[in-house]
Amino acid sequence: MNSLGFDKPPKETRVVVAMSGGVDSSVTAALLAEEGYDVVGITLQLYDHGLAMAKKGACCAGQDIYDARRVAEMVGFPHYILDYESKFSQSVMDDFADSYLRGETPIPCVRCNQNVKFGDLLATARDLGADALATGHYVRHAQGASGAELHRAVDDSRDQSYFLFATKKEQLAFLRFPLGGMPKTATRALAERFGLPVATKPDSQDICFVPDGDYASVVNRLRPGAIEPGAIVDQQGRVLGQHEGIIHFTVGQRRGLNISARDGDSNEPLYVIKLDAANHRVIVGPREALAQSEVRLVDMNWLGDPVPADGLAVQVRLRSSQPPQEARFWLRPNGSGTVELAAPCYGVAPGQAGVVYDGSRVLGGGWITARG
Repeated sequence: MNSLGFDKPPKETRVVVAMSGGVDSSVTAALLAEEGYDVVGITLQLYDHGLAMAKKGACCAGQDIYDARRVAEMVGFPHYILDYESKFSQSVMDDFADSYLRGETPIPCVRCNQNVKFGDLLATARDLGADALATGHYVRHAQGASGAELHRAVDDSRDQSYFLFATKKEQLAFLRFPLGGMPKTATRALAERFGLPVATKPDSQDICFVPDGDYASVVNRLRPGAIEPGAIVDQQGRVLGQHEGIIHFTVGQRRGLNISARDGDSNEPLYVIKLDAANHRVIVGPREALAQSEVRLVDMNWLGDPVPADGLAVQVRLRSSQPPQEARFWLRPNGSGTVELAAPCYGVAPGQAGVVYDGSRVLGGGWITARG
């Protein structure tokens, strides 16, 4: 067996590497080339600078495409650029804008992996005769008793498994993640050893097509005139202030509410507890109103074994920045899931993902939907 799990020499194993132009995917390609694999680099051009107002440090546009090409030329393997702007616009950017307008907090990176990188690009890799598609994600591919498994990275601070929960079993069998077993410091050291031109390039931050975190400007470009002002109200419906659009808020938010002192109230801190998109209202309340012990997930992608009728003891991550929490999970016949948390969680936001783990293994996940 070679290092990717194939029963043949590396030189007879073709690997397509998804190259974003950053240090992680560049090291992935260089590492596999050094081991003797038949490496083919592919970079997807996902958006143009005019439409998305792309920023420095983003992936898959402008300078980053040039950087990926430079790495391929230096290391010595073929590199191709594929125009995926239309696909990315429809399946990622449009979904991002519509999700915000529905009062959700979207995760476009999941949609990109789900529909573009592990959908169309994976099919292209097969067309090129590849045995595997490799990426620079910090997750691990393992072979279990019932097939390929997805596991968290060794370096918890870099783990990206939350963003890959929608990966299908058949896709996972074709994917490889060479960096999942090492810390980022080791990746940087390899980039230096290989002499890669991107060795000191900073990591991309936030969402690649959102300039400086200004979601509103992108939504306004994609859906002109769709952002409407409205009222900020308490749980009893009393108007406490005004806002310029619900897309500026997320469940659990405290800052930026712009609410003046409330006569006759304790003036305790208020948090966004719900976004009423139909009526353009931001509903606020005390922190305890955010407490949620049960979470419903829709469009589940399940990678684990069948779930017993009385549920399964698991750990669940409800935001990418939060650690997994102890919970019990039920998988419903309609493809939804129910999570019963061992301790209440605060700030559970519709549009985010609920990812289910058994230790390091990703069992699956789904999209958090609003409470009834």
